[in-house]
Amino acid sequence: MSQARSSRGARSGAGRARGGTRSQSTATQRGRGVYVQEAKSDIFVVLLGVALGAMVLGCLFLVLKLNQYGFSAGGPGA
Repeated sequence: MSQARSSRGARSGAGRARGGTRSQSTATQRGRGVYVQEAKSDIFVVLLGVALGAMVLGCLFLVLKLNQYGFSAGGPGA
């Protein structure tokens, strides 16, 4: 079960109860949010790029080798 939120909800409600307007409450909430640090590339991202390049190159060599034997991708109805 989740617990009730702490005083965060109580503060905004108390401000309105004392006569605060909606524009005041939205102005204070405008700066709120979660700021996440931008992800940085590391060695694993580089290894993923190397692996992708190797797979593309391997597929290219496979197609070139299959063309030497006269392989066609068409089925029996083609």
